Amino acid sequence: MSKSSTALHRYSVLEEIFNASTHGVGVLLGVVGLILLTMKALNIADGAILAAALIYGISIILLFAASTLYHAIPHTPTKRVLRTIDHCAIYLLIAGTYTPFTLMVIGNPMGAIIMALVWGLAVAGIIFKIFFVGRFHTISLITYLGMGWLGLLAAFEIAHNLPPTGIALLVGGGLAYSLGTIFFKVKAIPFNHAIWHLFVLAGCILHFLAVYYFVLPLA
Repeated sequence: MSKSSTALHRYSVLEEIFNASTHGVGVLLGVVGLILLTMKALNIADGAILAAALIYGISIILLFAASTLYHAIPHTPTKRVLRTIDHCAIYLLIAGTYTPFTLMVIGNPMGAIIMALVWGLAVAGIIFKIFFVGRFHTISLITYLGMGWLGLLAAFEIAHNLPPTGIALLVGGGLAYSLGTIFFKVKAIPFNHAIWHLFVLAGCILHFLAVYYFVLPLA
C-alpha cells in the first residue's frame, strides 16, 4: 500500500476546529436523543422496540463521537486509526437508522430482508474499511449512498404506514445526507468538510424526528 493512498487530508487548524465542533454538537444532541428514545420505548414496554431504539440512538452517538475525536486530535498515528473508526461508524449509523424503520414501519417479510441486507452490507463495509485503510473513497461513498436509498425497495410499505409528515422527514433526511456529499467531494470550497458535517447533522435530526414522532408510535 503506497503512502499516498493512505495520506490524511491536511485541514487548517481553523478548519479542524469547525470540523470537530460541528459534530461535537451532534454528540450532545445524540445523548439527548438516546435518552428521549429510551424513555419513549420504555413506555411502549416491548423488548424489540427498546432494542431498536437503543441501537439507533447509540449509532448516532458513535458516529458523531468518532468524527469529533478524529478532527479534534493532531496528526498522529492515532488520527489514522480514528479516521478508520469514523468511516466505519457511517456504516453503523446507516444500519442503525434502518433498524426502527424496518421493524416498525416496513414489517415482515420485506422489513426482515432489508434489515438483514443493510446490516450485512454494514459489516462488509467495516471489514473493507479495516483492510483497505484510506483507499477507494469513491467506492465507499457510492456504498454509503446506495445503502441509504435501499429503502426505496419498500416504498409501498413506507407510504402505506407513515403519514405524509413522517415521509417528508424521512426523504428530507436522505436528501440532506446525499446533497452534503457534494461538499465532501469538492475540496476547493472553503470549509467544505464542515459544511458537509452540517448536512449530516441536518439529515440525522430529520430522521430522528421521523423516528421519535412517527415510527415509535406505530409500535
